[in-house]
Amino acid sequence: MLRFRRAVFVAMGTFSLALGVAGVFVPLLPATPFLLFSAFCFARSSERFHRWLLGHRWLGGYIRAYREGRGMARRDKAATIVLLWASIGLTAGLAVASWWARGLLLAVAVGVTIHILCLKTAAPRSAAQRTAPSRGGTEIEMESD
Repeated sequence: MLRFRRAVFVAMGTFSLALGVAGVFVPLLPATPFLLFSAFCFARSSERFHRWLLGHRWLGGYIRAYREGRGMARRDKAATIVLLWASIGLTAGLAVASWWARGLLLAVAVGVTIHILCLKTAAPRSAAQRTAPSRGGTEIEMESD
């Protein structure tokens, strides 16, 4: 039964990871909840996958920062909001004909913008922090249940 449970968590974590990575590129698909759920699933099923995810060059720092409540850098907030509005604007202008769908897209964009602006703004990293090597997978502590 334990093997089945682990397999289910690995499968859910992998699926959630795929959705999270897609969410990085698809504006209306949220990346953070899927990446956090993936980390949750891997923490309960595979120490190796969990360490890999938290130590990942791009995704690991994002997950750790969100979990630790460090917030988002001002530059990342600005880039996210600009990309969000550009993609929503292009979609509404070029791909959506009905007024109610455009209104829905606008409402989603406003909601996501408010959420991003309400996140804590992380302090800019110092030059030493930018040049220091990132934490590798073996240095990540596992959470206990």
